[in-house]
Amino acid sequence: MPSSTHRLGGMVPSVDVLTPGRATRDVQADGRPIPAVRESLRRIPSWRNAVSVVSVYAQTALVAVGAVWLGPWSWIPAVVLMGRAHAQFASLMHEAAHRLLFRNKATNDFVGRWLIGYPAFTNTDAYRRVHMAHHRQEFGPDEPDVPLYANYPISTASFRRKLLRDAMGRTGLRLLRDQLMGITSPVKVVRRTLWKILAVQAVLIAGAIVSGYWWTYPLFWLLPYLTVWRVINRLRSIAEHGGLMASSDRRVATHSVAQHPLAQFFLVPYNIGFHLAHHVDAGVPFRNLPRFHRMLHESGYVNPGYEYPNYPAIWRALHR
Repeated sequence: MPSSTHRLGGMVPSVDVLTPGRATRDVQADGRPIPAVRESLRRIPSWRNAVSVVSVYAQTALVAVGAVWLGPWSWIPAVVLMGRAHAQFASLMHEAAHRLLFRNKATNDFVGRWLIGYPAFTNTDAYRRVHMAHHRQEFGPDEPDVPLYANYPISTASFRRKLLRDAMGRTGLRLLRDQLMGITSPVKVVRRTLWKILAVQAVLIAGAIVSGYWWTYPLFWLLPYLTVWRVINRLRSIAEHGGLMASSDRRVATHSVAQHPLAQFFLVPYNIGFHLAHHVDAGVPFRNLPRFHRMLHESGYVNPGYEYPNYPAIWRALHR
């Protein structure tokens, strides 16, 4: 919740770049798609998404097996790539939280919990509750992530300190410790879900032990979660909403950053970087966000003066 210690709006674009868009055959002036287009954009490609889930597991296993086979010289790159794996799990979990991963609700929630959320230490249902508050009103009274987004732009020294805390595992350890405190929570569902997460972690540990390489779990799963993933998560999150504020105009509450292949590979997989389009219509599955984003460009709702050309550009603007 916003407080007197949270300075908001320091990165709000100037009014001259927030001109209304044009109504087109696809979208209205405020960016929302017209009904027929909206119906098309909201179709969920369940089978293609199932391939994506399998692909995440295959890529993660390939990195771990490759690192074991290649030896210690490959371990640092492997840890970095496993941080990317956590970003992939988080992106697909976010999709499941919106119930956009599979058309069938039961399948969506089972996969979102047991195959994506719990392996990555995430309570998918709790995430869904707080994330829906975020979508109801960015920076509103129930916004869960104001401390993460507030007070930008910050000094370069402060920016570096934040990233150093993330990279050294201090942020991750604090958050993991807080999560584990749920063991003693008076709320039954919190305790039960935490035990489910720990049970899935036990399965991963058992798999590492049975493979004969027990150390792959702490080195290639837990360590990247505590370090590399925390850096990725901060850099992505502040590029989404850092320094903005509540507004009926989504462009005042959400940044837009042009997407490039390297960023999509490592930082914002599964089109999660098309964040303005996602906030204009949160019911559009990730595969259709690039198409929707092009419509917003064509209408002028997104224009070059408003959109950052790449992620380094917005990070530079976020600290000065």
